[in-house]
Parts: sequence; C-alpha cells; structure tokens
Amino acid sequence: MSKRILIVDDAAFMRMMIKDILSKNGFDVVGEAADGLQAVEKYNELKPDLVTMDITMPEMDGIAALKAIKGTDPGATVIMCSAMGQQAMVIDAIQAGAKDFIVKPFQADRVIEAIQKALG
Repeated sequence: MSKRILIVDDAAFMRMMIKDILSKNGFDVVGEAADGLQAVEKYNELKPDLVTMDITMPEMDGIAALKAIKGTDPGATVIMCSAMGQQAMVIDAIQAGAKDFIVKPFQADRVIEAIQKALG
C-alpha cells in the first residue's frame, strides 16, 4: 500500500511541485492545506502517514502547526520545508519534533530521500 501524504504550503505552485514529485514516485497525496490551521484540521481528518509542512504561512506558521499536530498525535511524521536562510526556524522545527527538512527550491531526489528516511 502506498504511503499517504498531506502537503502543506501557502503557495499553490509549491504544493503542485511536491505533489508532482510524490505522485511520480508512487506516493498517495491524500490532501493539501494552505496554512497551519488547515493543516491541523486536515491531519486530524485524514490521518496521513507523513506531512510536508512549509514553515512560513499565514494564520498559523508551520512550527505552531507541527506542535499542534504532535500534541494530538505524538507519533506524527512531519518533514519541514523551508527557503534558504531559515536555519534558525529549521532548528526550532526539529526540536518541536520534525523528522527532517527539505529546502526550496525542491530537488526531487532530496524530497524522496527525506520522505523514505522519515517513513523508515
């Protein structure tokens, strides 16, 4: 059975890019969210195997959403997505429970490697 993934990013273009990479590699994208609040709702509704989470978003940022998801499901697997120069936020995200992070612009092989590693 293919792994179910929730994609969270406020940029529709970025969601489309990740979805394309994942679909081509046999993953099942079960949902998308455009901000942290939607991410938490969708996570609780869909119970995906993994979440790709943008850090900088409106309403609720990725780190707050990560903490909220981990609060309801300590076993959640989340990979953070960040732009270059957000190292401090990436460290916060890892401390909050993120499994890994990928840097934008996305490189398909790095995205797949991070997801496979996180899903173990």
